[in-house]
Amino acid sequence: MPEPILVTGGAGFIGSHLCEALLDEGWELWCVDNFCDFYAPATKEANIAPLLSHPSFHLIRADIRDKEAMRQLFAQRKFYAVCHLAAMAGVRPSIQDPELYMDVNINGTLQLLQLCKEYGVMRFIFASSSSVYGNSPSFPSRETDFVDHPISPYAASKKTGELLCHTWHHLWGISIVCLRFFTVYGPRQRPDLAIHKFASLLAKDQPLPYFGDGESSRDYTYIQDTIAGILATISFLAEEKRFEVINLGNDHAIPLCEVVQELEKLSGKKAQIHSLPAQEGDVHHTRASIQKAHQLLGYRPQTSFQQGMQRFWDWFERQGK
Repeated sequence: MPEPILVTGGAGFIGSHLCEALLDEGWELWCVDNFCDFYAPATKEANIAPLLSHPSFHLIRADIRDKEAMRQLFAQRKFYAVCHLAAMAGVRPSIQDPELYMDVNINGTLQLLQLCKEYGVMRFIFASSSSVYGNSPSFPSRETDFVDHPISPYAASKKTGELLCHTWHHLWGISIVCLRFFTVYGPRQRPDLAIHKFASLLAKDQPLPYFGDGESSRDYTYIQDTIAGILATISFLAEEKRFEVINLGNDHAIPLCEVVQELEKLSGKKAQIHSLPAQEGDVHHTRASIQKAHQLLGYRPQTSFQQGMQRFWDWFERQGK
């Protein structure tokens, strides 16, 4: 029989793609999601709709902070591994509601780690973030960089999650990899993220909000490259007990102005720009060193920014904008 694996946040952007990939690999897939209203729950419903008829897909509508629901889930089956993606996402909203971010991202992670300890689940993947690097002078960002100066509650919550993971590895021998994702994009990207948001505004001939001078840059990583990295991490954790922090990026920083230019080319429209002050909590630049990911996981991104943007735009147009 296929071994069961748990994906938290499995109805989201990254989570739904991961669920698809794991089902394709033959896993018995358990997806937990609370379908919160951070963005339209109907979007997440659509993300997983094609999976509902799969005989190996099991959807649990629950919050990771719901102790009774989570304990019941762990008590009923022995998971091979937990892929913990569920979180309150976004730098700017975390400044408005830091208590919620700390509750979900820290207490939710703590509860899952504790359940893994209690029920003998010995493999755990934690979705961390490039935001933990803050405005570090080191570029590209390496896993050995000093990351004790977060500049948003979201970043602080992800750094805390990494610390909890290390503690549970040290105390209980759980094999854990913290994957620091760098701006993931592609089909089904969250509507609040820049590429999707800008595409929607451009399609409606509305101005694009430009925070800062437009020269800020991000290491945009195509969704299927990120998924390949997660799958490789699951295989990596089968080999031996260890704790690692690993960047999953593309090793290329793309300025915001280039993102807009690419969208203009794909849409055939000229963007209207609404210049705004830089936002508190936003880092200026991100770029991942992926040497460690290559050495440990065999990770090599396959998708150029232009290829990924074309695939995103094709999907976006199919959605009727």
